[in-house]
Amino acid sequence: MRKGPHVPKPWSSPRSRPAAALTAVLATVLATVAALLLPSAGTAAAAVSPAASTTVCALACDTLDPSRAPGETFPVPNVNLNGRLLELHVDDADGMAWASIDQGATGDSVWLDRSWDGGTTWDGLLGKASIPSTWTGTRTLMYNLYDPAGHRRAVLRACGDAQGVSCTQWARQTVCAAACDGAGNAAGDTQPVGPATLNGRTIALHMDSSGMAWGAVSGGKAGDEIWLDRSWDSGTSWPDGSSKGRTSVPAGATGTLTARYNTSDQLGRLYGGAVRACGRAVEGQNGSCTAWARPAASRTAAAADALLYSYDPNQAYWPSSWWNSAVALATVVDYARQTGDTRYSWIVDRTFQVNKAAFPAGARSSDPIDGDFISRATDDAEWWALAWVDAYDLTHDSTYLNEAVTIASYVNGLWDTSTCGGGVWWDRERTYKNAVTNALWVRITAELHNRMAGDTLWLGRATTAWNWFTRSGLINSSGLVNDGLTAGCANNGQTVWSYNQGLSIGAGVEIYRATGDPAALSTARRLADAAIASPALVTSGVLTEACDAPASDCDDNAKQFKGVFMRYLQDLDSVTGNAYHSFAQTQADTVWNHDRDSLNRLGERWSGTGTTAHPNARDWRTQASALSALLAAG
Repeated sequence: MRKGPHVPKPWSSPRSRPAAALTAVLATVLATVAALLLPSAGTAAAAVSPAASTTVCALACDTLDPSRAPGETFPVPNVNLNGRLLELHVDDADGMAWASIDQGATGDSVWLDRSWDGGTTWDGLLGKASIPSTWTGTRTLMYNLYDPAGHRRAVLRACGDAQGVSCTQWARQTVCAAACDGAGNAAGDTQPVGPATLNGRTIALHMDSSGMAWGAVSGGKAGDEIWLDRSWDSGTSWPDGSSKGRTSVPAGATGTLTARYNTSDQLGRLYGGAVRACGRAVEGQNGSCTAWARPAASRTAAAADALLYSYDPNQAYWPSSWWNSAVALATVVDYARQTGDTRYSWIVDRTFQVNKAAFPAGARSSDPIDGDFISRATDDAEWWALAWVDAYDLTHDSTYLNEAVTIASYVNGLWDTSTCGGGVWWDRERTYKNAVTNALWVRITAELHNRMAGDTLWLGRATTAWNWFTRSGLINSSGLVNDGLTAGCANNGQTVWSYNQGLSIGAGVEIYRATGDPAALSTARRLADAAIASPALVTSGVLTEACDAPASDCDDNAKQFKGVFMRYLQDLDSVTGNAYHSFAQTQADTVWNHDRDSLNRLGERWSGTGTTAHPNARDWRTQASALSALLAAG
């Protein structure tokens, strides 16, 4: 293993290696499969490689220049290949690797092999480059070690041809988080799923408080085997994670344990890994496995892991819903702020940097995105403004607050008094004045005031918007918020959605913080009390959307509504002496106990009900919504 500082190679100097020549010699060249089957150092060839590799994109796409790497490590020993130095370099910040050859001669070559199944098969000759005349070394471009969007984890090795072919050992065969695979001794011992049985044996899956897992077999005999399978794609496949810790029951014993293995790879941004315990009886060669499971030592951490499973680091959002991703990001920020767990905080800046650009229609939304998270749909832009204020509260980085101001300044241009005496239009076409757009506007403007010393501009806009909202007719006589106003500026009587109710509560709470006006807090409480008491929003004590009925399904928008309600009910709870904590606790307990599978996925119907025709939907939108319910319970 390399120790000490890395000494730059002579050919890496700009004086000795012009950029144009570097680009030319680093072109990828495919060679024959036979070259891969020659002897290698550390790992013998085991299978024929595919002819080509699919480009993988994580934080960056394959073939990034190593000069872009913020750092490098040397995870495996280098190889002496007929006097040449063959070396594998890994950039852990980006999850990428490259290979180099030094002390060589013209025509010597170097490349990477990448395997998605632990080294059994591989994509070979990645970035193959040859040493040009007058030089003594060269390097490949960088390739990804991880594919978070595809839920895969690779191992790589550096290979070279210098009067013979040799390779380094495969790197990153072991996952390291709180501890490395095969080690660990954290407290806690839970069994997330029921055991499997086999010929009188019991095969059990165990997890500790750090999320590491192990398998156990009991009631057996000498020669029985136990192991773990690990999957990065929810148990669909496990090519790099089969037979982890495989061990046999020793003579004179009736059971044994595997070592402990990780269920997430933070370096690779692979969250939500799943494991199962499997065993084999010594007689009959029979085998059996438990169900797949993820750790659940903490409700909120378990739900957050399952939510991050669907985040795409390359596109830097949750495909493929634009405003929903803003709410999901705010939920992750809420999680970090409330728990102190900052494992996922990197997605804040990643989402901002990638998505502040302009996008054509279909790239992020059915509408074009103009840049700065602005589009023709006013409420979509407002959701992002709220997310960036939340990000500012987490990081204290004014970049995010400034972005919220940019969005809010745009939205302010859609406020007018010529129709219905005020209010923000739902879209640029000025077709509709509705509850979601205007409750969002009140909350945003009040939040900006509360974070900007000496502000009067946003305070004036916030109080004007709140006064209009409460008098507009959007709140009906029962204290419930209907969807919007008619062309004649009357309440349109359309569906009472939980997110409209929740946003209106949140608007009142933030106005109360901005002004100290007890009437605003009283209105927020009246809206909350009306919601909790209404059969339109609560069934048997459980928050229930209109589309949660057994004979219907919620669309992708409505899947996330209840979480918005719980977010702002929690906010109200924080300024009323926990007056709503009991309701929040009921929601969290119901979600966790009735709406969770063994992979900690949480669904649309928090009561867990569903039918064959209308099953309980589970995706990242429902996951973010349910996480807000868990957070609201504290």
